[in-house]
Amino acid sequence: MTTPDTPDTPGTRAEPSRSAEPTTSAEPTTSAEPVIRILLADDHALVRRGVRLILDGEPDLTVVAEAGDGAEAVDLARTHEVDLVVLDIAMPRMTGLQAARELAALKPGVRVLMLTMHDNEQYFFQALKAGASGYVLKSVADRDLVAACRAAMRDEPFLYPGAVTALIRNYLDRVRHGEEPPDQVLSAREEEVLKLVAEGHSSKEIAEILFISIKTVHRHRANMLHKLGLRDRLELTRYAIRVGLIEA
Repeated sequence: MTTPDTPDTPGTRAEPSRSAEPTTSAEPTTSAEPVIRILLADDHALVRRGVRLILDGEPDLTVVAEAGDGAEAVDLARTHEVDLVVLDIAMPRMTGLQAARELAALKPGVRVLMLTMHDNEQYFFQALKAGASGYVLKSVADRDLVAACRAAMRDEPFLYPGAVTALIRNYLDRVRHGEEPPDQVLSAREEEVLKLVAEGHSSKEIAEILFISIKTVHRHRANMLHKLGLRDRLELTRYAIRVGLIEA
């Protein structure tokens, strides 16, 4: 009686081998997902631990190195493959601003974010001059930092609302001192795209607002960069402020 059951057993085993196929096909999805490698620098170990928890909790972000000051951050950037450096401003030996300038010369392709407790216009403008892609306040890091990291890797500036106000005030001061905005060189559509870029919208959001494709948004952005002699979205935002496209 056991012999007739034996042929049935291989038949039932054959099906699980076919059903196992989806497991192998699912693997490339996770392995193909790009991961942003981050170097984190802050002189307070407790702050670094908290920030690392926020970043490592995201599937596309990972902290690969930590530094206790700006000088150590620059040294680690030499020996580690990193895509993004998150710097505190006030640190011993070398400040975050000094480190940002060093990193810009050492590894021009690496993005830099300033993470600070200082809601201060002077620090903010110094960070922009040092080449930072964004300025994030520690008080809202749990809300803004992840978005700022992703924006930086898309070459999109990330500025908190108070920073935008500071840029506007700076523009108004320049106008009051007789500095005239440059002549209009952009088309009406390019100006629409530029305004939305300056307001912090992503390429996808701009495409949806203007009912155009993302590829068209990228083409307009490339044309604007070429016409204005600028390098990236952060400089486009500065230009938009200078010509008054964002109103207070």
